[in-house]
Amino acid sequence: MNHPEAVTRTRLKICGITRLSDALRASDLGADALGFVFYKQSPRYIEPVKAAAIIRELPPFVSAVGLFVNPSQQEIDTTIACCPIDVIQLHGDETVAFCSAQARRVIKAIAISTADDLKRASAFQCSILLDAKAPAGVYGGTGNCFDWSLLQTYKHPYPLTLAGGLSSDNVANALTIRQWFALDVSSGVEASPGIKDFDKMQTFIAALRAC
Repeated sequence: MNHPEAVTRTRLKICGITRLSDALRASDLGADALGFVFYKQSPRYIEPVKAAAIIRELPPFVSAVGLFVNPSQQEIDTTIACCPIDVIQLHGDETVAFCSAQARRVIKAIAISTADDLKRASAFQCSILLDAKAPAGVYGGTGNCFDWSLLQTYKHPYPLTLAGGLSSDNVANALTIRQWFALDVSSGVEASPGIKDFDKMQTFIAALRAC
């Protein structure tokens, strides 16, 4: 089933959560979802058992998103068995078939540099997260933007989320490009990788709501 792209408001996911205090502050400020990175090469990596302890303390209606990069099915299944995530975010080179086989809802991240990169996104029948293309072997988390104007007329039947280099300084510009289902921010609200900054989160969310 296709899902209409129109939304009444732009949701917010704060990714790279590693501490309960940051998770609770983000939730209190109004974040709709929190992301937990299960990719060991990331400076924001968190062990599933530690993520589980944080997720169990979250208030109702705040979604937990587990981020994986080129995982095996066993890795996903093992993580889900101990960690109550609601959504799987696949941030590597996963295939359409692999995404479709998941028991949880899936967000597929697509790295964007040129208009040709959008062709890859069109094959996936799930929500899409559009991120800046990183150097070879790096999967997101660079804090860089891409040319958002590439997306002004792009159409996809499932919800679109924008990521990559978002901050309170450019969130208004991001929302002039199109109506997004959600924005996904990580480094733009951090004091250091995996450590969130309360003032930056507050300022970002205020800028988003003002739009």
